[in-house]
Amino acid sequence: MDVLQTITPIFLLILTGFVLRRASFPSLEFWPQAERLTYYVLFPALLIDKLTSMHAGQHPLLAMAACLVAAICLVAAALMAVRPRLQSDGPAFTSIFQGAIRPNTYVGLSAAGGLFGDEGLSLSAVALMAVIPTVNVLCVLVLTRHGRDTRARGLRDTVVQLGRNPLILACAAGFALNGADVTLPAMLQEGLHILGSASLPLGLLAVGAGLSFSAALDGWRDVIASSLFKLLALPLLAFAAGRALGLSGTPLGVCLIFTAVPVSVSSYILARVLGGDHDRMAAIITVQTMLAIVSMPLLLGLLL
Repeated sequence: MDVLQTITPIFLLILTGFVLRRASFPSLEFWPQAERLTYYVLFPALLIDKLTSMHAGQHPLLAMAACLVAAICLVAAALMAVRPRLQSDGPAFTSIFQGAIRPNTYVGLSAAGGLFGDEGLSLSAVALMAVIPTVNVLCVLVLTRHGRDTRARGLRDTVVQLGRNPLILACAAGFALNGADVTLPAMLQEGLHILGSASLPLGLLAVGAGLSFSAALDGWRDVIASSLFKLLALPLLAFAAGRALGLSGTPLGVCLIFTAVPVSVSSYILARVLGGDHDRMAAIITVQTMLAIVSMPLLLGLLL
């Protein structure tokens, strides 16, 4: 398995998105709409397409979910324990926290598909079902407690938003169709396949368009701390938890990918809305994305 050969094109697409955005091509207004199209239409189509053809009984789905949730919760607990020595400023700490546990699903899906093909994309849905609710609940709780916006929405609103999340809904629909042994009409399945095929390249271009190198040097100690937790501690804990749960092969590889990817660009929006330090969040996002070019091939190459 040539991890470097698979991962490199992913980051070349991200770099391409950055260059295109800075060149205002096709326009500055295009990129937010491209991300919305990917998030609400193309990625859900991809997930439903792969889940309806997955043989769920052949995979340790519960063990995968337990592995990911355990690793994320351990890192979250460690961050809360060292917070007094790590960062006393509340909003800045929320950015470190988000940066340490929230994954970039675009990069994760692309890497899983590149390394493991259709099986990797199907199992990515399991990862998303476990990771998205876990990280959103934890991040909102921390932002509510330590952010500067005292009117930030609480856990109840977070649960409501999760119920409307298009990726969660797509995963639930795909699992339901798979569990009911429903075969979609060939034309519909092909339509989903075509839509899904457009999701990965467009999603990666949108990731690059959201990077900000001007913010990369701000709060460098926090950036380093968050990156060490996200790009090193989290995947190593996931590997240890996965092996303890008997995972190997593609299921373990998917768990590693979704813990080794850099932080999601959407963390910036959440930090801005809920009173976190969004400037520091922008720095963490940019630096982690660049560091992951090296860390992901190294970790995946050594552990898989």
